[in-house]
Amino acid sequence: MSQHSQVGGQDELITAKPLYTPIKRRSFFMYAGATAGATALILAGCSKDDTTNNAPTPTPGGTGASVSLGSGDVGVLNYAYALEQLEAAFYAQVVKTPAGDFQGSELAYFTQVAAHEAIHRDFFKAAINRDAPGKAIPGLTPNFTSIDFTKRAGVLGAAKAFEDLGVAAYNGAGKLIKTAAYLVIAGQIVSVEARHAAYVRDLIAPGSFAADDQVNPMNGLDMAMMPVDVIKAAGGFVMEKLDASMVGM
Repeated sequence: MSQHSQVGGQDELITAKPLYTPIKRRSFFMYAGATAGATALILAGCSKDDTTNNAPTPTPGGTGASVSLGSGDVGVLNYAYALEQLEAAFYAQVVKTPAGDFQGSELAYFTQVAAHEAIHRDFFKAAINRDAPGKAIPGLTPNFTSIDFTKRAGVLGAAKAFEDLGVAAYNGAGKLIKTAAYLVIAGQIVSVEARHAAYVRDLIAPGSFAADDQVNPMNGLDMAMMPVDVIKAAGGFVMEKLDASMVGM
């Protein structure tokens, strides 16, 4: 890792290097196992049909310690790190205790997605520790008690909610990022999240990969949400109370 200690001005390739480092198979299963006992994560209220697709209704969260995501680019990185922690924990649990009625190659798909999210999570942690030592938020405690991991419908509903929220979160945060290299990486990550979202949506309802509730039919653009709104939606899936009020400022 680079010894740079100041946010901004980093070479793009250096910034992106952790993402380009293949995660070893053994390491991935270590990630999955490490989070298997956790309960945790994101989203609700992204679209009116979430409930009909078995999206979880989180119990009131934020009952634990208060965690400020910070300001400026560090705040944006911590914001992304928080969301990726939740997604990584969710998919690790999906792989650890797969639904009994998964079909075809669905478990293999979710195993691949779990690897992606673990890489994203670890990238943000490494980037913050490199560029702003001591500013990374702690590991979060997920609260997945509202998700039925034993049923395919429960997993798909939650995955749809998490992925749609993740896409909207990156889209909304783009304008808050001041360092060009971070913006490039965010664009590369949000495109992966959109692939996940499209696949999950089509598993639930074929042809819904770009439905009007996510892609505006008038301008062809995906949804975008500001950090405070995303954290409000995700708050029920994490025990800590996250403060995103200064992200990007």
